[in-house]
Amino acid sequence: MKVFVTGGAGFLGINLIRSLQKHGAEEIASYDIADFDYPERDVIRCFKNDIRDMDTLRKAMQGYDCVVHCAAALPLYSPEDIRTTDVDGTRNVMLAAQENGVKRVVQISSTAVYGIPDHHPLFEDDKLEGVGPYGKAKVEAEGVCREFRDRGLCISILRPKSFVGPERLGVFALFYDWAYTGHNFPMIGNGKNRYQLMDVDDLCEAIWACLTLDREAVNDTFNIGAEEYTTMGEDYQAVLDRAGHGKRIIPFPAKPVIFGLRLLEKLHLSPLYMWVYETACTDSFVSIDRAKAKLGYRPQYSNKQALVRNYDWYVAHLDQFKAQSGVSHRVPWKQGFLGVIKHLF
Repeated sequence: MKVFVTGGAGFLGINLIRSLQKHGAEEIASYDIADFDYPERDVIRCFKNDIRDMDTLRKAMQGYDCVVHCAAALPLYSPEDIRTTDVDGTRNVMLAAQENGVKRVVQISSTAVYGIPDHHPLFEDDKLEGVGPYGKAKVEAEGVCREFRDRGLCISILRPKSFVGPERLGVFALFYDWAYTGHNFPMIGNGKNRYQLMDVDDLCEAIWACLTLDREAVNDTFNIGAEEYTTMGEDYQAVLDRAGHGKRIIPFPAKPVIFGLRLLEKLHLSPLYMWVYETACTDSFVSIDRAKAKLGYRPQYSNKQALVRNYDWYVAHLDQFKAQSGVSHRVPWKQGFLGVIKHLF
């Protein structure tokens, strides 16, 4: 199997490439706008370019059996970059795959396509209503995938819950920083809501299933998430316990906190965007029954295990990224005014 990974230099990309190597993929390529600066660069093919560059993308994809489309502009990017990357870029990927005779494509979507739901669990056939430029773009990108599926391309659409694990920083680095430096952590709401996460290794196994199982089974849309999770307060407390400073999750009334975060976002003083803080105090979990039935999906990590595993990686590699910041999952996001508030806890 020869696998072409868009966004291969990102958090999911590198974990997927390592998973593909473990499974014995014959050839792996990373296509990413960012540098591929991992040790694996010596044993895979690396293309540094943009999925919005159709000619380069088409040529690079020649000769590959499968494509896993991980590349995306995340919520901290500009609305224009989000739309052109996540919608137009997805169309380019699907068109290049079709023109190159690719056998299968796996589209990494998001549960952000469900917006702020009014019921749980969420099922794959529920209404799609993305919040903000990122959520809306992910909904449109899925529409592009369905167009090409109707043209005969085998496309698995995966909607993972927020996933963590080695190499994951982004917004989670804010929480890990507070835990590591011995601070209590404020939580929007009472922390008794159930908020499903997942480990990146479990997502990689779901992707492998889509690349290898019967075409008719995988040519579908699947929610992917942890099977074991408790309340948000209890799951996140596991990281504070791991840090060993005796600190606690501190609940706060949701409405005034959300109002304050909206204001900070408008003033560009906080990295938290609407979909994060508007859903943090509510239940957020999906049904994984379809993935279990058709993909044989059996997640091995609970929320607590995934968060603690990611935190352990954060502590072990802190010296490598503590001076970095950006808008991807590979680097910590600037805390802005939240870094000032941290000293109150």
